[in-house]
Amino acid sequence: MSEEIETQERRVIDIKKLLKSVIAYNASDLHLVVGSEPQIRIDKELKPLNLPKLNAKDIEVMSYSLLEDKQKKEFEENNELDFSFELKGIGRFRANYYRTIYGIGCAFRIIPLEVPTLEQFNSPSVFKDLTKREKGLILVTGPTGSGKSTTLASMLNEINETERKHIITIEDPVEFVHQNKKSLFSQRDVGHSTKSFATALKYALRQDPDVILIGEMRDEETIGAALTAAETGHLVFGTLHTNSAPGTINRIIDVFDSKKQPQIRAQLSTSLVAVISQSLIPRIGGGKVATHEIMIVNPAIANLIREDKVHQIYSQMQLNQTETKMQTQTQVLIELLQKNIITKENAIKNSNRPEELIKLIGAM
Repeated sequence: MSEEIETQERRVIDIKKLLKSVIAYNASDLHLVVGSEPQIRIDKELKPLNLPKLNAKDIEVMSYSLLEDKQKKEFEENNELDFSFELKGIGRFRANYYRTIYGIGCAFRIIPLEVPTLEQFNSPSVFKDLTKREKGLILVTGPTGSGKSTTLASMLNEINETERKHIITIEDPVEFVHQNKKSLFSQRDVGHSTKSFATALKYALRQDPDVILIGEMRDEETIGAALTAAETGHLVFGTLHTNSAPGTINRIIDVFDSKKQPQIRAQLSTSLVAVISQSLIPRIGGGKVATHEIMIVNPAIANLIREDKVHQIYSQMQLNQTETKMQTQTQVLIELLQKNIITKENAIKNSNRPEELIKLIGAM
């Protein structure tokens, strides 16, 4: 019995050391999978650590050492678990546990303890302008691992430093923890401090919010509630897993059945403020650089949304950009290539319009 306890204590120390290594190597993620050594992600590539391969028992002991009894029960019932946690002196992490045919798998994402500022990431100036809006829907989109949460946290931080607002965040799980500066934060964790995104949104309107962050707009009910909140005088931030600004509008509309779509188009045309589509691309020499496709809804784009002509939005985004502050991802990629910040291969691989990009590269 004493030998078993000693083994478990040793494994608890191991998981903390592994998580500490994520920070030491400036990695973004740690993966634990049965039959493999622990691996970390650096600049979008997985790199194995020089450690023994893990068996099912290793991962079970390490993963369970981080869970409360309620979380253990939830994982055993559902075979899936999302949560976030902080290890004193090490950092804050978002975790996902899942079961494979061989045992438990774990993915950990590092979350900086310090909430980032817009200036730290050299964000486009229009981001700060958007935080000054009183109402409407602002979407930050992109694939998993593209930095959406970081961008949203920096925008909320800008509001926190400059405005006296009540900000409600609804996340699964809560990632960045904001300290009250000028603003007042109410952060809610789906599954723990609220039942669901839709439930939290329903009651949020009774909690006197100025700003609402929806960690993920997953379904018809949540998207509908977000649009209603944006229409009724609140500034709403949300995320979607889409890779272009026009594609985001189609994704929202397609969630609803055909009878509801005309109404949703009308709501979007009046409540949507902006779509920021983001991706992270490896830099030459190490690190990553963010690319932002930015669509700001003006009367012309609002009209195209309302009349179901979303395919024409891209050309509108290319007009009068100095005035509108819009930009396409292709333009940003070309600029990064001209400055020798990214490789041609990575630009094409991460492009949402590769044919357009290849044509422009050929003309350089």
